[in-house]
Amino acid sequence: MTKHRSEPRFDPESPCPCGRPAALVECCWPRLAGRLPAPTAEALMRSRYTAYVLEHAEYLLLSWHPDTRPDALGFDEPLKWTGLQIESTEAGGENDSEGTVTYVARYKLGGRARKIREKSRFTRVDGRWVYVDGDIDD
Repeated sequence: MTKHRSEPRFDPESPCPCGRPAALVECCWPRLAGRLPAPTAEALMRSRYTAYVLEHAEYLLLSWHPDTRPDALGFDEPLKWTGLQIESTEAGGENDSEGTVTYVARYKLGGRARKIREKSRFTRVDGRWVYVDGDIDD
């Protein structure tokens, strides 16, 4: 059965998984809770990573471009996300309409350390940043 969580449990004072030096409740959680839109493509990327860590499918789907968004997300594989590194950004600022973020996300699967490197594309829809798609490096 597919595991789906829309309201994850978390310690509000725990460090934010996105790698910024702030508590989760002060960093990405306001975005995941729908109270604060991401001001930049990088901020959206960081909040989406945090949503993967917390298995917050609802936020991930809402922050995905409607033309490329899947119908549903599941968390079938027991991944343990272990870190996010932003390598570069192109545009994606507060006054831009499009941008890219290249990142490396580290995780463990079956006790083995792995990583994914992606150049993600973002755009604005109705004034809000959304994830469009990305190119994954193997």
